[in-house]
Amino acid sequence: MPVLSETAPPAPLAPGSTIGILGGGQLGRMLSQAAARLGFDVVILDPEENSPAGRVSRGQIVAAYDDPTALTVFGRVCDVVTFEFENVPAASVERLAEAGALVAPGPTALAVAQDRVDEKTFLNAVGATTVAFAPVDSLDDLTAALETLGTPALLKTRRDGYDGKGQVWIKSPKQAGAALAELGGRPAILEARAAFTRELSIIAARGRDGAVAVYPLGENRHAGGVLRTTNAPAKIDARTEKRARAIAAAILDGLAYVGVIGIELFDLGNGELLVNEIAPRVHNTGHWTQDGCVCDQFEQHIRAIAGWPLGPTKAHARVEMTNLLGDEVEQWSKLAAGPDQRLHLYGKAEARPGRKMAHVNRVRPLA
Repeated sequence: MPVLSETAPPAPLAPGSTIGILGGGQLGRMLSQAAARLGFDVVILDPEENSPAGRVSRGQIVAAYDDPTALTVFGRVCDVVTFEFENVPAASVERLAEAGALVAPGPTALAVAQDRVDEKTFLNAVGATTVAFAPVDSLDDLTAALETLGTPALLKTRRDGYDGKGQVWIKSPKQAGAALAELGGRPAILEARAAFTRELSIIAARGRDGAVAVYPLGENRHAGGVLRTTNAPAKIDARTEKRARAIAAAILDGLAYVGVIGIELFDLGNGELLVNEIAPRVHNTGHWTQDGCVCDQFEQHIRAIAGWPLGPTKAHARVEMTNLLGDEVEQWSKLAAGPDQRLHLYGKAEARPGRKMAHVNRVRPLA
């Protein structure tokens, strides 16, 4: 798979430069806050007026992500452009890069992460092993894939889908037709079941000079397809940590990546790790770094895309990060009163069921 190289700036961006962020949600908000601490101005491009990120930034362009006029203006006013989530159209990122804007991470990383077949193909090519999988474009494809991979198996849409959406478990070949119909007949991928003992994640960064910085691993717990808690640093042996770091370095180098990336891993319990998926951005499982590390993932991302030296990643505390979904955010007063807790609110107006509204980090001594 070809990798697009990114042109490095002649020097690190100076404070006062402008960073553009595609996306105005909570990740964009926390990136903007980190950028402000380092003296940068931030401009958001997002179709939602008064977005969470827009409200803490210098300005916001309210437009669709593929609006050509908005992209032209955005590229001209920003010294570097990044994105807060991987469902931004890859074509928009490519358009910005072709017009001469400095974009990080680059279009290749985004395109790979947006297609689950391309993603797993890339991962295996760089030695980051995944579960066995097969592309599915028809019922015949699915039937053949089930014969090869067996059941239970997980059918996912190739594109889009997050927090458990766009996927269905198949427990018997008889369910093939219904499962495909449930996904609307969209192009899909069938994944073999992984016999893992727990899910781990690793947050890593690569600078414009090729330097790599890796945070301690986190251990994650999901409910209903949504991340509920991350405990970090995770309790792991040296062999598992060494393998995770090698996987992160291989992915970053293989994509000529610049910025922070989140990598979800299946721990098979014997030192072997399988990559579940990658996220070319700051990641929910890295929120613990805000209160567990001197340089958190958000500052790290800004440092990387601006061409600054990467910051330290060593943990100085043990943290349990818990997502607050929907009306759980109404507990803010109680949570804010906890002496060992730090509350991070996203500034979203509507607390819909299952919507990520905030997170709380419970901080404990590292020992």
